[in-house]
Amino acid sequence: MATKKIEDVFSIASIDPSKFSESFRDFAEKGAAQTKEAYAKMKEAAEDATKTVESTLESAQAGSVELGLKAIDALRTNAENSLSHMEALLGVKSVAELFELQTAFLRKQAEVAVEQAKTLQETSRKVAERVAAPGKSAAEKAMKSFKAV
Repeated sequence: MATKKIEDVFSIASIDPSKFSESFRDFAEKGAAQTKEAYAKMKEAAEDATKTVESTLESAQAGSVELGLKAIDALRTNAENSLSHMEALLGVKSVAELFELQTAFLRKQAEVAVEQAKTLQETSRKVAERVAAPGKSAAEKAMKSFKAV
């Protein structure tokens, strides 16, 4: 069985406290500097995220207004065409004329519906691109910062 010497137990008293406090101070200063740096990065990231969200919401709002106006325009056009068709039907003198007017109206409405769908689709695509742009830009910026590190 090994015996401990009494000097070994009290050898901690031989530590110089000034050296210990210096190393502790260095450790604390490095920790504080790293914390400040991390806080600055988090703050910048939060500000960028806030700007991205604000820009996205503004684009979405403007886009929904634009789509709403296009839909209202389509409804107005369809209502005007239907009223014009009803007026034309009031002047019909024969069944053949009725079928001719009805066929022409349906053909015209189908063409108008296709054009309206194309317009709404194109507008929706543009709105989606504008809404996605801030997020895409933020993601690209984040990827560049990861590559730089």
